[in-house]
Amino acid sequence: SAHGLTASPFKAAYIAAKHGIVGLTKTTALETAKEDITCNAICPGYVLTPIVEKQIPDTMKEYGMSREDVIEQVMLTRQPSREFATVEQMGGTATFLCSPAAAQITGTTISVDGGWTAL
Repeated sequence: SAHGLTASPFKAAYIAAKHGIVGLTKTTALETAKEDITCNAICPGYVLTPIVEKQIPDTMKEYGMSREDVIEQVMLTRQPSREFATVEQMGGTATFLCSPAAAQITGTTISVDGGWTAL
């Protein structure tokens, strides 16, 4: 999650967990650096998944907004692209990290967040 690299108010437990995963990623990478093993974290922003789809109607009711307004003005406010990432993009990033081209990429994070962590 982008929350492994940044924070948001009122999400302390979630943020702490995601920061912990980033730290675990780095430790694992160091411990396996001499092996044919890499360890990296993909840190997405909002990805349009079934869970996110289920959140949209509840958020519409909470804010009294249309679907489009909830997505643009509530959900994607921190994602400068104003677009959801896709599961295919996450899969493509994971595939790249498993490829020989990424053999020397270890202990890092790759943001697939529409610019969220660039803010």
